Amino acid sequence: MHVLEPRTRRWTKAEYYRMAEMGWFHGQRVELIEGEIVVMSPQSPSHFAGVDRAAAVLRTALGTGFWVRMQGPIDLGVYTEPEPDVSVVRGTAADHSNHPKSTLLIVEVSESPLAFDRREKLGLYARAGVPEYWILNLVDDQLEVHRDPSPDGAHPNGFRYAKVVVLRPGDSVTPLAVPQASIPVASLIA
Repeated sequence: MHVLEPRTRRWTKAEYYRMAEMGWFHGQRVELIEGEIVVMSPQSPSHFAGVDRAAAVLRTALGTGFWVRMQGPIDLGVYTEPEPDVSVVRGTAADHSNHPKSTLLIVEVSESPLAFDRREKLGLYARAGVPEYWILNLVDDQLEVHRDPSPDGAHPNGFRYAKVVVLRPGDSVTPLAVPQASIPVASLIA
């Protein structure tokens, strides 16, 4: 007798959208990550303030030619559509009729999902070739800057960032997309 082992089922974006249309996620914040529907924690006041502040600071620092998005989906394939706290896409909203498939910078504002942002999300973004990923770490009042996406079989999703710098409120950060911009880390952490 042949016995099949239990296995998980991965959901596609099309199925995920149908479930949302049917009201399955009413009142919940969810993301599709590698075919799994991940229920996110409700936003704390400090998390929302961090997202709002990071988006405002980036809009000012980057200027025109960049669309700074708050909690908008990024299309990373059939099974993955995260909604990063802040993402920076070249162009304007009018240039995009669908969710962007690439982004120049992603910022996750992190408190309780810090480990998830450092492992799963980091691996997803590196695999997608996002050149720069920042974790605004509200727990330790620091900005973790990840650059240079690289293959790494030991890391979730087989990718990581080769360069990591941890910055404190007295430091400044320069986004790769706009090398002439210098952003005080304190303006992000406040």
